[in-house]
Formats: sequence, C-alpha cells, structure tokens
Amino acid sequence: MPNKTIYVSDDDLALYKRAQELAGNLSQAISMALRRYVEMEEGRLEGFEEITVRVGRGTGRQQRFSGVLIAEGGRSNKNGYEAFKVYRSRTGKFVLHADRRQQYSSVTTVDGEEQNFTGWRSWIGSLATNQTWSMAQGEATLHVVETVEELRELIPADLYAMVEEAADHPTVEDLDI
Repeated sequence: MPNKTIYVSDDDLALYKRAQELAGNLSQAISMALRRYVEMEEGRLEGFEEITVRVGRGTGRQQRFSGVLIAEGGRSNKNGYEAFKVYRSRTGKFVLHADRRQQYSSVTTVDGEEQNFTGWRSWIGSLATNQTWSMAQGEATLHVVETVEELRELIPADLYAMVEEAADHPTVEDLDI
C-alpha cells in the first residue's frame, strides 16, 4: 500500500491529535472525511445543498441529505397546521419533509353540553362557560419516494401540481450565453 505524507500545521495539531484519539485508525478517518467532502462538493457543483431537517416529536432528531428544494406549502385549520417541503435528492429521489405543529383542540361546554359559538357569541359565550383545551407537541416526518406519483397522497393537491411541474426541470441548467 502506498504511503502518503500529510502536513499538519501547528495550529491544527490539537485537532489532528483529537481525531487520532477518536478514530484509532487515523488513515481510515481521513479517508472517510475525504469521501464525504468529495461527495458534498460534487453535489454542490451539481446544484445540490446539504439539507438538515428535524424529525420526530418536539425537537426530535436531525437527519441530513444532499438535495434541492423544489416546492413548499402548507395548510392550517383551527386545530393546527402542516408545513410541507419537497426536495429532489442527489440520487433523483423525492424527499418530503412534513412538519405538523401545535395540534390544538378546544371544547366549550354550557350545562354539560358541548357548544360551538361563532362570531360575537364566541366572546360572550366563553365568559359564562367551562372550557377545556389540549395541545400536543408537533411531529415532523421524512418520506423518501422514487417517483412524483408516490407523493400524490402525502401532500395537498395544489402543492402536488407544483412538484409535478418542477420535477421535469433539471436542477441546474448550464446556459451557453
């Protein structure tokens, strides 16, 4: 196996030593880091970015991939909202990040009966009634699909139409101008 010499500046010596402690086999760590660097840099040159999203309940955990945002949208109602972002990954798959936040429920009762006051009655009626409410932490999910058609049931129709249109366009178009 050929040997290669790596120059490490005095300023980076502590970093080098720490990497060696963590990796055990520094050459393997350097190869892994170079592989990741080349992959990300080639993706950047092709128009892709490193995307990091949160998934799970509350703050959840982070997931990262290389992609480009092609469409985003959302919808809300009295119980909360959903935000959707659709990406094209570097491998050509479609990635949906769905964020459902603040799922909220409120019930107003008068003499034990559930009431639905509207307009000014909601303000006055709420003063003389019992109210209960509940709120759940939001949850975010990440779905990876092979085709645009697989997104149809996962996102609102207007957003799907935008994704379908954008899916036919290249990520980067080189212009000879």
